[in-house]
Amino acid sequence: MGKKLKELAGGLTENQLASTVKESAQQIWLAGLGAFAKAQEEGGKVFDALVREGESIQAKTRQITDEKIAQVAGKAAGTWDRLEQVFEDRVARALGSLGVPSRQDIDSLSKRVVELSAAVQALTEGKAVAKAAAKPVAEDEPTSAEPAAAKSAARRPATRRPAAAKSAPPVTPADVLNTLPQSNE
Repeated sequence: MGKKLKELAGGLTENQLASTVKESAQQIWLAGLGAFAKAQEEGGKVFDALVREGESIQAKTRQITDEKIAQVAGKAAGTWDRLEQVFEDRVARALGSLGVPSRQDIDSLSKRVVELSAAVQALTEGKAVAKAAAKPVAEDEPTSAEPAAAKSAARRPATRRPAAAKSAPPVTPADVLNTLPQSNE
């Protein structure tokens, strides 16, 4: 190796060659220290720049991910709604084939019960009025053809007759539904 250096150095003496090598090594060492200092100085700036870039990429990724999740959730909700509707239709058909009345049937019957209750109430009030008009209260003495019990009854002071029967309140659909047996759900 020493021969090669001498050949490269040309006509330089060993002292000059050693001095040149020493000087080159010193410059390499100083360049290394300068590079290290520069890297250390710039390293903090580069690190901060890399952190900012990472935050930016993370924000973009999160936004894209949220959009994709929203799309998938929308599709899933629509699919879930369709599945729920299919299930409800099948259950309704099964109950219909078993003869279980639907909510519409019950509502219709409840409405009919209310109408019939109102009609019965109107007829009941009408009969009470008709009975009162058909039987006038007679305060005359009974004829001799009437039995003695009727005579004694006629002498008693007139008893108070009850007024027309109090009408029952109309039945509402809620009343009908409350009388149905409750299923354990």
